[in-house]
Amino acid sequence: QVQLVESGGGLVQAGGSLRLSCRASGGIFRIRAMGWYRQAPGQQRESVAIITSSSTLYADSVKGRFTVSRDNAKNTLYLQMNSLKPEDTAVYYCNADLSVVAAGFRDYWGQGTQVTVSS
Repeated sequence: QVQLVESGGGLVQAGGSLRLSCRASGGIFRIRAMGWYRQAPGQQRESVAIITSSSTLYADSVKGRFTVSRDNAKNTLYLQMNSLKPEDTAVYYCNADLSVVAAGFRDYWGQGTQVTVSS
């Protein structure tokens, strides 16, 4: 059974930094892409950063401030968030496009971790 477990959220002042982690486990055969999404109260979930074996994509709102990385050996995704702003406040979700043994690719989601940036 595939699980994505996020950690690293919390409360930080504007201008501060946080590092999120997401570990994928459970019979994983291959990971095609992983990414971070976020959802603020009353808003739709939006893509923050996505990483594949050959590329990384960032939302315009986080370019130059956030860095996504991946440790393939550990099936772990990271998001280093610097120069945080109050508008970055949201629940951050980890996503993985992966396959398990004897099955095709599908999306999996973590439970989410709260990031709150105070002004």
